[in-house]
Amino acid sequence: MEFDITKFDTYKENNRLEVKKAKEGLPNSLWDTYSSMANCNGGMILLGISEQKDGRFVTTGLKDPEKLRKDFWNTINNRKKVSVNLLTDEDLRFYEIGSDYILAIYIPKAPRECKPVYINDDLFGGTFRRNGEGDYHCTKSEVRAMLRDQTEESSDMKVLEDFEISDLNLETVHAYRNRHTAYRAEHVWEHLTDKEYLEKIGAAKKAKSDQRIHPTAAGLLMFGEEYRILYEYPEYFLDYRELLDPAIRWTDRLQSSSGDWTGNLFDFFFRVYPKLVKDLKIPFRLEGITRIDDTPVHKALREALANCLVNTDFFVVRGVVIKKEMDTIVMENPGYIRTGKEQMLKGGISDPRNKALMKMFNLIGIGERAGSGVPDIYAVWDQQGWTPPVVEEQYNPDRTILTLSFQKKQAEKASRKNKQKKQAESKPTSKTIQNKASIVTFLSANGSCKATEIAQYIGLSSARTRVLLSDLIAEGILQTEGNGRSRKYNLQK
Repeated sequence: MEFDITKFDTYKENNRLEVKKAKEGLPNSLWDTYSSMANCNGGMILLGISEQKDGRFVTTGLKDPEKLRKDFWNTINNRKKVSVNLLTDEDLRFYEIGSDYILAIYIPKAPRECKPVYINDDLFGGTFRRNGEGDYHCTKSEVRAMLRDQTEESSDMKVLEDFEISDLNLETVHAYRNRHTAYRAEHVWEHLTDKEYLEKIGAAKKAKSDQRIHPTAAGLLMFGEEYRILYEYPEYFLDYRELLDPAIRWTDRLQSSSGDWTGNLFDFFFRVYPKLVKDLKIPFRLEGITRIDDTPVHKALREALANCLVNTDFFVVRGVVIKKEMDTIVMENPGYIRTGKEQMLKGGISDPRNKALMKMFNLIGIGERAGSGVPDIYAVWDQQGWTPPVVEEQYNPDRTILTLSFQKKQAEKASRKNKQKKQAESKPTSKTIQNKASIVTFLSANGSCKATEIAQYIGLSSARTRVLLSDLIAEGILQTEGNGRSRKYNLQK
């Protein structure tokens, strides 16, 4: 992001912008924020500024700007303090606002081979990320996920020496081979034995220890039985949920742990994909007199489902969840976006988390190696006049969510206007009024408190409590003190 001095009065702190006073020198918290921004999507730190209670920025000035610059470079190049310096001279810029100087520090998103970016020579204790309330310490699971993603050889290429080829489900292997033959008739691998074929596609590999062929992690995920996959990936879980009737909890459900099917990725893909496209109201086309049922929308959904699976971090909790509703499909997978959300939407760079799995899907005509898969999905949705897809990235635990809506843009816009109108016309419920009164009573007795303390007192979730607190601030009843995790709420004085 760029700092525009002419828009200074409009800036507010957010996930990619933070201000610090720094009047007496570099604040210690600067390095927490450097780590957290580098481990997420980058951002900017402004030194010489404080945030007021109403969110406005006010300059506090810098005591000795040149000394501050020198101290910054000395510290960031000290490997005992900061694991890696991602900055160049151009990333530090001084600006003059009135009689004060401020320093803008531009922090790029760290490439995956440099992650995790940590401080104080403490890998697990000094790694941070950003969330809605500022910087937070990464869990050991998050740090390990970043370490796994450092190498060029993805984790699914690992040879599993404790497994044998016989541990794979041969019915699934043969179903895969049949699809490969149908896609590429008379392929040179067609007459290989199963063991030779699995080695060619990356599902098996010779181990250095015993010089024998064993399944790779990708082979186990693609062709193994669920209970065996759990030996290597304890958090492995695949879940398809269909909610087409509001009166029924699930109109259809498919889970890898049900025990009545293999539970592997190949069978999951080819059981779920037909369910996703079953109700598509997309007209077929003709080539001569031949009906072609495979439309760009069908291809886009195949790409999206394959993309979800090959970018999953199978060591992270909560598993893959595919949800189909009346006019929406949501695909969720554990793991952050390796190329970053911005680059993924732009396309052109392919960096799947599981390269061997990607190869196996490619061999049967599924998936996109050129990095254009997601932009193509957006293009198809635009051609259909549907609401654009939405990509979300969550942390702690890492999770990527793709929402595909089949609602027309104009219909969605009208629906949003009607919803806003109804909200504007609606009056707060007696329960809402009662909860707001409870918040005022609690703060009157206890003074400044954090949102979590207030939520615990009134017995609501933190998210709902923050909505009520925002309403009370807008009504002029409450005010805030501090920011980020230290933010507290009190009665307006």
